[in-house]
Amino acid sequence: MTTHSFASTVADWAIGLMETLGAPGAGVAIALENLFPPLPSEVILPLAGFTASQGSLVLWHVLIWTTAGSVVGAVLLYALGAWLGRDRLRAIVDRMPLVPLEDVDKAEAWFNRHGDWAVLIGRLIPIVRSLISIPAGVERMPLGRFLAFTTLGSGFWNTLLVGAGYLLGDQWHVVEQSVGVFQRVVIVVVVLLVVWWLVKVLRGRRDQDTPRHVRER
Repeated sequence: MTTHSFASTVADWAIGLMETLGAPGAGVAIALENLFPPLPSEVILPLAGFTASQGSLVLWHVLIWTTAGSVVGAVLLYALGAWLGRDRLRAIVDRMPLVPLEDVDKAEAWFNRHGDWAVLIGRLIPIVRSLISIPAGVERMPLGRFLAFTTLGSGFWNTLLVGAGYLLGDQWHVVEQSVGVFQRVVIVVVVLLVVWWLVKVLRGRRDQDTPRHVRER
């Protein structure tokens, strides 16, 4: 299935939900988008805004329900992270050949220092928007703070995309194209970071396996 046909399928599915449930249907779609990141919010949210511009939905109802959907999806992923927990995560990582436990410790320390901002800003970044809830759950970020920053970040993102769809009318798909470019940039950056990390880990393993007198030459 091509990207265009997938987006069209998602659009048809979202329209069906909104026709059946109204604004809560947009909320259900966004909750599922949080749980399954391949579902594109850049299709669902502008489409909901466009539907509101046609008078089929009330704009502020759409904003409330989509933000509620974002929060529900995020809480479910937070619960998954909390269930996984620090000990289970470390046990899983310990069985992985290329992931040293020290990296887990560093990531944990970083999240404990910057968790609030990570959750807030993470809601504005494709892919990260969904996944950031899991480490928040693993680290048992206080639920009240998690909900506050999730609601704030998701509300901003949803308002931006729904509002754009409302203003653009039947040109709402322009939002999908623009956000799609941003998403591809994010994917490239993530891939480069993963490659850099793998190179770093493999070099570290090689240095450990090399006798000290050979390294000091």
